[in-house]
Amino acid sequence: MRLPIPSLPPGQLDPTLVKRTLIVQRVCVGLVFFLYFIVLFARIFPQFGESLHAISTNLNVPIACTAILCALSLGLSEPGNSPGMLLAGRILSVLSAVLAALILLAWFVPPSSMPGFIPDSAQAAFTAGHMSALSGSAFLFLSLVMFSLRNNSILSIHASDVLVSGLCLLTLVLISQDMFGTFGLFGLTPSDLIPPQVLLSVLLLTMVVTLRQAEFGVFSIFLGRGIGSRIARGFAPILLLWPFLREIGEAQIVFPGLVPAHFSTALLTSLAVVCSLGLLLFIVWRINDMEKEIHDLTLRDELTGLYNMRGFYLLGEQTLRLAQRAKLPFSVLFLDLDGLKKINDHLGHNVGSKYLAKTGELLFANFRDADVKGRFGGDEFVVAGQFSIVGIEVAELRLKTVAKELSKHVDPRFPLSFSIGHVTAEHYSTETLKELVTKADQAMYEDKRARKAVRV
Repeated sequence: MRLPIPSLPPGQLDPTLVKRTLIVQRVCVGLVFFLYFIVLFARIFPQFGESLHAISTNLNVPIACTAILCALSLGLSEPGNSPGMLLAGRILSVLSAVLAALILLAWFVPPSSMPGFIPDSAQAAFTAGHMSALSGSAFLFLSLVMFSLRNNSILSIHASDVLVSGLCLLTLVLISQDMFGTFGLFGLTPSDLIPPQVLLSVLLLTMVVTLRQAEFGVFSIFLGRGIGSRIARGFAPILLLWPFLREIGEAQIVFPGLVPAHFSTALLTSLAVVCSLGLLLFIVWRINDMEKEIHDLTLRDELTGLYNMRGFYLLGEQTLRLAQRAKLPFSVLFLDLDGLKKINDHLGHNVGSKYLAKTGELLFANFRDADVKGRFGGDEFVVAGQFSIVGIEVAELRLKTVAKELSKHVDPRFPLSFSIGHVTAEHYSTETLKELVTKADQAMYEDKRARKAVRV
C-alpha cells in the first residue's frame, strides 16, 4: 500500500517564508555555536573566566562539546550543500549522539564503576548530576533526529515527522519544568533545573530541526500560502502559550492563598471557556472572511473588479426576481469599448488594459451598488438593475458624457468611447436574464452600425 506524502506540494509553499526560515536557521545555529564557543574559551583560558562566569556557570565541557557538534552538524547538513559537507554533518551528528549517550550513561553508572583509565577530571565532568542527565537526553534525542533528516523517501519523511514531534514534546517538557521551577512551583529547586544556557540552545536547535523538516512533512502547513496555513501560523503561538499561562496563573492564585481554591478553579475554568469561545469565534470569522475572498475570486474579473459572466448571471438572476416581486421595471445595458483592438495594436496591451480598467471604474462610479455590473471578457460590459426606460437612457447619456470628458486626457487618436444598447422589461415580463442580455447586445450592435454610418 502506498503511503500518501503528508507535505504540501512545492508550489503551495510560500517562497518568502521558506527564505526567512533559512535565515532563522542560520541565526539559531550561529547563536548556539557562539554561546558554547565562549564557554569552552572560558574553560581553556581561566584568566578570562571571571568576566564570562555568568555564561559558563553550571556548564561542563561534555555538554558544551555536544552542543557545538550539534550546531556544526546542522550547519554542514543545510540543504543545497555539497555531498561532502552533508556527509560530514551526518558524521558529526553520530559523534554528538555518542557524547550525549555517555553523559546520560554516567547518570546510571556510579563513578566507582567507571574504567580505571578514565581520569578523575573526566569522571567528574560526566557525573555532574541530574541536570546533566536531562541535558544529555535532550541532546541525544536531538542528535538522533538530525541523523534521520534525510527525506529521501515517503517512509523517511513519516519517520522524521514522528521524531521531530517527539523532540518538540521533549523540549516543551524541559521548558515547562524550568518555567515552573523559576516561579517556585511544585517544590522544584535550582538543582532540578536545566541551566538556561542549555535550555536556550536546545530550544534554538529544535527550532532549526523543525523548520528544516517543515519543508517536507506535516509541518509544511506552517509554510504554505493557503487559508489553513495562515490560520495555523496565526493561532499556533496562542495555543502554545495558553496552557502554560493557565498553570502558572492557577499556581499563583491557589498556592499563595489569595483566594479559596474552589473559587480560583472556577475562575480559571471560566476564563478558559471565554478564551476558547473567543478563539473559536475569531477562527470562524477569519474562515468566513477568506471564503468571501475565494468567492469573489471565482465570480469577479481580476482586471476591472466587476463580476465575470458567471458572477453576473448568478447575482443578476436574483436581482431580476426581486424586481418582478416588487413589480418594478428591470433594465439591462450592454456596452462595448470602441477601438480596443486598434489601441492594443498601436499602443500595446498594457494601455488597452488601462482603457478596460477605466471603463470598470466608470461603471462603478455611475451606477448604484445594488446594480449588477459585469465584464463578459474582451471589450464587452453589461449592467443590470431596477431601471425604468427613462432611467436607463439617462444612465447611457451620463456614461457617454463622462467618457467624452475623459477622452480629453488620452491619445486623441483613440478616444474613450462606447457603443451602448439597452432593453427594459416591465414587471409582468416573463423574459429571462439571458434573453434580456441578448436583446441588449443586439441593440448595442445597432448603435455601433449607426455610428459607423454617420462617420461614413
